[in-house]
Amino acid sequence: MENITSKYNTVLTIAGSDSGGCAGIQADIKSISACGGFATSVITASTAQNTTGVTDIHPMPIAHINKQLDAVLSDIQCQAVKIGMLHSSEVIKAVSKKLDFYNIKNIVIDPVMIATSGDKLITDTAINDLKQFLSKATLITPNIPEAELLIGHPIQLQNLEATAKTIGQTFQTSVLLKGGHLNNTTDVITDVLYVLDKDDTVIITNPWYKTKNTHGTGCSLSSSIATYLSLNNDLETAVKKGCHYVNQAIFNGQHKVLGQGNGPINHFGL
Repeated sequence: MENITSKYNTVLTIAGSDSGGCAGIQADIKSISACGGFATSVITASTAQNTTGVTDIHPMPIAHINKQLDAVLSDIQCQAVKIGMLHSSEVIKAVSKKLDFYNIKNIVIDPVMIATSGDKLITDTAINDLKQFLSKATLITPNIPEAELLIGHPIQLQNLEATAKTIGQTFQTSVLLKGGHLNNTTDVITDVLYVLDKDDTVIITNPWYKTKNTHGTGCSLSSSIATYLSLNNDLETAVKKGCHYVNQAIFNGQHKVLGQGNGPINHFGL
């Protein structure tokens, strides 16, 4: 019998490590695996973290980040890349340079800039460098606080669609503007996808569940979308599938208990 070989649909996640397993690299690997991809990773920082918060952050040396990127990308053909928190200008520039060198496509950037507490996680200089980096992305996935930082004014449900378009045209990239942080008086969550090359917006709605188990949702969403892009879905389809996957994972994990704080979504429906 003839042996028939096939390639993995490989996704690279570039992000920080969460020792509690709810967010960051750990959430990305779970999402990529659950959605049908093979996960590779480059760790930009190590955190001491659990369900109640972050107690320490240890940035990886730039030289080591570059070595990780070269090790993966020189050997493994990645069909998509998900990028999480890039904590400094030096990291942003290093990652940008390597993605250019290896001619990487299907780049999904989750522009992590603000903590749940409202505190900024990166410096103003790094924010400016990140803004320059966004045009390299196939898609960016800001939440409301991050989007407000990008455009400089408050966002409400009635201007969600217009804001997504403004962000996309300003930074020359497609945008999934996540509405989960808006005060919600309905039973649905509304997100808006702006597709740059079509100059068109798509409204995406999913059920809203009352649960504190949403730790790592943004990481999981961006990595699941990257995975669906790696599987040759068009952007709109990949985004809709990613939103549905995460919504189901929230539903499946809403009554689960992990630790004493905000638990994770249930990536595998266990």
